[in-house]
Amino acid sequence: MRIAQVSPLHESVPPKLYGGTERVVHFLTEALVDLGHDVTLFASGDSKTRAELVPCAPEALRLDPACTDPLAHHVRMLEDVFARASDFDVIHFHVDYVHFGLARRYAVPHVTTTHGRMDIPDLAPLFDTFSDIPVVSISDAQREPLPDANWRATVYHGLPPELYSLRPGAVGDLAFLGRVSPEKRLDRAIDIAMRLGMPLKIAAKVDKKDEEYFETKIKPKLTDPRVEFVGEIGEAQKNDFLGDAAALLFPVDWPEPFGLVMIEAMACGTPVVAFRCGSVPEVMRDGVSGYVVDTLDEAFAATARVVDLPRAGVRKYFEERFLARRMATDYLEVYKQLVADARHRSGRGRTAIGLAAIDDAEHDGDVAGTGATPSETGLGMD
Repeated sequence: MRIAQVSPLHESVPPKLYGGTERVVHFLTEALVDLGHDVTLFASGDSKTRAELVPCAPEALRLDPACTDPLAHHVRMLEDVFARASDFDVIHFHVDYVHFGLARRYAVPHVTTTHGRMDIPDLAPLFDTFSDIPVVSISDAQREPLPDANWRATVYHGLPPELYSLRPGAVGDLAFLGRVSPEKRLDRAIDIAMRLGMPLKIAAKVDKKDEEYFETKIKPKLTDPRVEFVGEIGEAQKNDFLGDAAALLFPVDWPEPFGLVMIEAMACGTPVVAFRCGSVPEVMRDGVSGYVVDTLDEAFAATARVVDLPRAGVRKYFEERFLARRMATDYLEVYKQLVADARHRSGRGRTAIGLAAIDDAEHDGDVAGTGATPSETGLGMD
């Protein structure tokens, strides 16, 4: 298939430092290339990919001091995408909803993965207006605030198996990786570590909007010598950071859409102690990949015993559910359905918008070497 991937421009693909959505776009793009598809990536110019790269900004906008209006760059990118719409069998958007108005005016099949939280009140009327736009969720829990949106599938994130390796972990060391923000509850992680007398290493990004929270709520807790604030790290440091930890703390307090760091830790064999919010019960398997808790007292008890879980079992669970190849084949099933829908609407065997790959799309499962559909991998299609 001829597939366009449209990434946010805030980070490069893959990101140099912190970045969730752009990291997933990278893993998906490269997996699709591995499966023999013709992929075009619309992203920042400092991105690295084996697909065709269409640079839509010279560099990642977050790292560009000259950028003051990120939206302007994304509007220009959408013009580039739709100028080439007929070149693709399907366009896959990862840029929230800024393209919705344009997408419904073009005949090319398209789908949007919703990477963020859906419980924002402003989104309900928006998705009512654009109820025809096909969307994919990254967890079933993410859908709950907008049950009537045009959900086409839930596709969990996946990582390349070679990205992280099974590591023995350091006795007693805990890790926190992510953002410093009220919803990520780094304060809980510090409290857990201090209560148990265990060292805690924190690799976290502080956005400008969260600087006050960091200064008032987190910084006073960093005086304990057992707590080490490492700061923001990139992909190259994650295998050591996560793999050397006895456990990852994921004490979130918001409707987490997925939680990529959980499967990153699992890929290292590092078990996770996570609070039961949003996607956590879907991503975790209690007693196998770690423990799911509801209270701080439960978190204290779970963290004390999580180090006894077999790390090889954690890694095996990751390999069974969260590989990039599985993510790509699940998305290919979505693409195939979208292309078939477009062919049906056209009333012809082929549409006039570049769907020459429809027959190949019908065999994507075989190309992938699995023949599995999302429903067969536990990621059921709606």
